Amino acid sequence: MFRNIPIVTKNLLIINVLAYLATLVLSTMGVSLEQYGGLHFFMASNFNILQFITYQFLHGSFTHLFFNMFALWMFGCVIENVWGPKKFIFYYIVCGIFAGFCQEIVQTVQFYFMAVSQFPMATLSQVFELAKNSSDVLNNWLTIGASGAVYAILLAFGMTFPNERIFIFPLPVPIKAKWFVLIYAAIELFSAVSSRGDGVAHMAHLGGMLSGFLLILYWRKHPGSYFNMNGTRQFFDRWGGKSRRPTGPTGNTGFSNNTGFTRSTPPSDDMEYNARQKARQEEIDKILDKIRKSGYDSLTKEEKQRLFEASHQR
Repeated sequence: MFRNIPIVTKNLLIINVLAYLATLVLSTMGVSLEQYGGLHFFMASNFNILQFITYQFLHGSFTHLFFNMFALWMFGCVIENVWGPKKFIFYYIVCGIFAGFCQEIVQTVQFYFMAVSQFPMATLSQVFELAKNSSDVLNNWLTIGASGAVYAILLAFGMTFPNERIFIFPLPVPIKAKWFVLIYAAIELFSAVSSRGDGVAHMAHLGGMLSGFLLILYWRKHPGSYFNMNGTRQFFDRWGGKSRRPTGPTGNTGFSNNTGFTRSTPPSDDMEYNARQKARQEEIDKILDKIRKSGYDSLTKEEKQRLFEASHQR
């Protein structure tokens, strides 16, 4: 079964498990991997910018690891098969980074109110000076876990398959994915407000979902950019300061329907184009429905190839 997990999801599972095992082994030697790779408050002495990535692969307990990896396996496999590996890993890492930024903002606000509660007349510059002088103590403010990115995957599933029914323990009946996501978001928001100090980064979870929502919304409104058509290459070319003209049958950027699949610029014959587009979309919908009912391995070689081509056209 493990070999049938798509490549990015599989490697994310492996890396997280290996990182957890390394944490256990190194702790017996008196070395804390969490202190090096966990996300510290930006004013702490152990803070490093790379921690925005490394913190996503560390977990504080087996339970923490298990539930994150179970959700990643359950929903990540589906989303990666639909989106393709490049878009999926970009989404996962970026949402995890944004979740970390949200946690940093929350900690900044938290420190500010702690400071002014003790020094009511302190100015903002004095608060930051106090934080600088307390940098060693602030190393105790540590965030670890893949939860921010995993919550973004949950949101992606809910937006991609909003009416798909799933079973959630302990509910006796299945609920639609869109309600599942909304319930989770509501629980996290309530917990963030009412359960401060419980050791859980609730705002990081919400930050992951928020960044996921904004990314998906952006991709739907700008189907000719980034991961649509030649989007991955365009993104890294732009990052490196290069420019590349879009490629494709017509040399024009594509556009998307409400399912997120991108199509090339329509020909002059709108009726012919619309009929062809509808037929292609119906074919993809049948393939996705087959995945939901029988799993990815139930697809024929031709169906897998068709899904692969569709996912790489976004």
